Amino acid sequence: MTPASTRLPAAERRFAIVESALRVFSEGSYAGATTAQIAREACVSEPILYRHFASKRDLYFACLDEAWSRIRARIEERIEELGAEEGWRAIGPATMREMKVVLPSLWMQAITEAGEDPEIRRHVRGHMREVHDFFADVLRRVQGEGGIHPDRDPDTEAWIFVAGSLLVSVADRLGGPLRPEDFEAIKNERLRWLTGNT
Repeated sequence: MTPASTRLPAAERRFAIVESALRVFSEGSYAGATTAQIAREACVSEPILYRHFASKRDLYFACLDEAWSRIRARIEERIEELGAEEGWRAIGPATMREMKVVLPSLWMQAITEAGEDPEIRRHVRGHMREVHDFFADVLRRVQGEGGIHPDRDPDTEAWIFVAGSLLVSVADRLGGPLRPEDFEAIKNERLRWLTGNT
């Protein structure tokens, strides 16, 4: 634990706790993680952690929102830089790894807990709708630039994107059954369908 003399401003301390919690949740599970473990990882005491987050659940929500906000910002930067059609295609491996492994892994954990916790169910339902709506809007913009076939439905395709991301998380947690080349083939087939290239 770092000495108390290295006190951080509240916003920085909160951010450091979320960073540590993201690592702990991503490497394990919501159910298995403890606030004591997260506090140790963040080099703070549990009382300090609880000054920033009322519960482990609230901290988990902050992690979910932070992971999505980073991915969204990265995608928006690429679109701003290259335009919707090229920016969408230029989403790099680092962005997709975070999308496919960290964020969907957090989704899977939340879905597991949602049956027992209506607050988790409510938060994750709204969160996944936000992710869907963002991707549907991106696809509409790409479609408007001619990069997606005009007959494709952006709302449906955005849900397929969310489902595909969850499939990667399933494979990651199980160590299969899909291999990297399977995901590459799925990606190529989805692009072929979206663009209308046969």
